[in-house]
Amino acid sequence: MSIRVLLVDDVADVRRLVRVALRFRGGFDVIGEARAGQEAVELAAALRPDIVLLDLGLPDLAGRDVLTRIRAVAPDARVVVFTGADPEDRAYIETHTDGYVLKDAELDYLVGLLEDLGRTSAHTASAEFDADVRTVPEVRDWVRHTLERWGVTAEPDEALLVATELAANAVLHAGTSYQVRLSAAPGLLRIEGADDGAGTPEPQPFSSTAESGRGVVLVSALATSWGIETEGGPGKVTWAELSL
Repeated sequence: MSIRVLLVDDVADVRRLVRVALRFRGGFDVIGEARAGQEAVELAAALRPDIVLLDLGLPDLAGRDVLTRIRAVAPDARVVVFTGADPEDRAYIETHTDGYVLKDAELDYLVGLLEDLGRTSAHTASAEFDADVRTVPEVRDWVRHTLERWGVTAEPDEALLVATELAANAVLHAGTSYQVRLSAAPGLLRIEGADDGAGTPEPQPFSSTAESGRGVVLVSALATSWGIETEGGPGKVTWAELSL
């Protein structure tokens, strides 16, 4: 999964220079470019980037204003300032961002910082579903749309199958409403099914006639790792991790 970056700078040559450097390093996807503060806020809200590379000297909004607005519309994004001059409120800016780089620094340093931040960030999402077998297709649709929005294209069929099995297990065996959770970082996708039912699923021996019991076997075969955890109360979380 690529690290999705929004470039914000009113100088086209600077944006082009950074874009080329990120493309040369690999593992990045520049999903948008903004020349002004309001445009940056709108793109951050619509695109939900992993990282916003932000110049403070924009023509329409002060540095602190655009930073505050981006944080409000894209709270999960990492924000790195890349600016040409120190503002008077640098201490505030540094406290509220994930990195501060002056434009006279080596470009390799900037790209390395973005790479480190991108590798430690993760997308997360969750959704609640009723204890009804008709919700299982809804889970598949939700997982598919979420992964598409995140730009996760590797192994989508395996992810959908694992999510389906975890949802079906919750409906058939727990008999309670359940939650499906996703988290994705570069190289790894984690899928969780949380319910309030008693007992834990166990892999069953192969049988050509059994109508159930094969779901956990499929999950264990597809996943890099999987397991079952309790959350200190009734119920459990069944999770599986897939390599991307």
